[in-house]
Amino acid sequence: MAGAIASRMSFSSLKRKQPKTFTVRIVTMDAEMEFNCEVKKQILEEKIYCPPEASVLLASYAVQAKYGDYDPSVHKRGFLAQEELLPKRVINLYQMTPEMWEERITAWYAEHRGRARDEAEMEYLKIAQDLEMYGVNYFAIRNKKGTELLLGVDALGLHIYDPENRLTPKISFPWNEIRNISYSDKEFTIKPLDKKIDVFKFNSSKLRVNKLILQLCIGNHDLFMRRRKADSLEVQQMKAQAREEKARKQMERQRLAREKQMREEAERTRDELERRLLQMKEEATMANEALMRSEETADLLAEKAQITEEEAKLLAQKAAEAEQEMQRIKATAIRTEEEKRLMEQKVLEAEVLALKMAEESERRAKEADQLKQDLQEAREAERRAKQKLLEIATKPTYPPMNPIPAPLPPDIPSFNLIGDGLSFDFKDTDMKRLSMEIEKENSLCRAPSPEWPSLKSSSR
Repeated sequence: MAGAIASRMSFSSLKRKQPKTFTVRIVTMDAEMEFNCEVKKQILEEKIYCPPEASVLLASYAVQAKYGDYDPSVHKRGFLAQEELLPKRVINLYQMTPEMWEERITAWYAEHRGRARDEAEMEYLKIAQDLEMYGVNYFAIRNKKGTELLLGVDALGLHIYDPENRLTPKISFPWNEIRNISYSDKEFTIKPLDKKIDVFKFNSSKLRVNKLILQLCIGNHDLFMRRRKADSLEVQQMKAQAREEKARKQMERQRLAREKQMREEAERTRDELERRLLQMKEEATMANEALMRSEETADLLAEKAQITEEEAKLLAQKAAEAEQEMQRIKATAIRTEEEKRLMEQKVLEAEVLALKMAEESERRAKEADQLKQDLQEAREAERRAKQKLLEIATKPTYPPMNPIPAPLPPDIPSFNLIGDGLSFDFKDTDMKRLSMEIEKENSLCRAPSPEWPSLKSSSR
């Protein structure tokens, strides 16, 4: 059976290699998805050799077509863990973990932002069609000497490969350099246009394979000849419609992108306003709390000022009591010279103490008035008042001074000073009464009041 390359036969194939200037057109969405899945499957199953760098780039376009634009808040680490994106040969070629491969793919994936699904799939096919093994159909053959070879049929021509190397052909026959292809039974014959080149003959194992090879040759040569001819009016109309559709889709994508950007800006503005509102609410709450604390502090200072004023009044009362104690001590006359000296010392100390307490009372009253004007100084005034009160309570005995003798009351017995000695005129009853009063005075001095130190304690 003989077949000529010029004969026309209906032929369709999902796998064919196209030049860069040729645009693949898919009629329906189902056919497009089927075609893309077939190409991806062949790359992942390593039927089409793909370098590691191109494998990562193709994987990024596949992720863009499936997931859309990259969003860090949605596409978190590990979102590609269940995806099969790279050939096993590429994964085993490098000592990299799945997380490292995912990081590489995601880095390229983030750069494809804004590409639609069909654009990402088209970019995938454009890269895939430049691979060496893309669109090549391999068949096992034998030459005249019985050497096992591989025949590769693609859109550019026929290629003879070594079984161990499917990337670099040993012999190539471009379609424009082939004059005729024929086969008889199991033997194929390729006749080049250049008569100086020998005719290449090979055998295949089965008749069915021979028919398939002939059909692939006829179909690829027919497509090759069509690309060299000018487009018909129908094809030109289809291209114009395709361009219009592409422009319409581009405008639609731009409109959607603008709307998406406006929506994102509106959401960002809303979030910013909500954040500012929340911040203002927090500031208002803090201001109210600060105001309440200020009011509480003012009330506390006012209360302390009142307490200080009451303490000043109490000091004034204590001073009055000290004055009364001084008058009582003056009224008690000591009969002997030593007792008189001690009594005069007590009177002097009582006067000094009364004077100091009066001054202290006056000063504390002034401090209370000043505290009402400046509440902040009330704490210091209170501390000084308490400190001074403590000093008064623990003050040591004053040194003896030469007091001025005070006039004695008429009920105290009189005594005369003659020369260096004293002559006393006491009765026995008066002496006993005076001794009892002195013992009473001494007992009172030994038991001072815990609230206010006794004048006798300071004199002792």
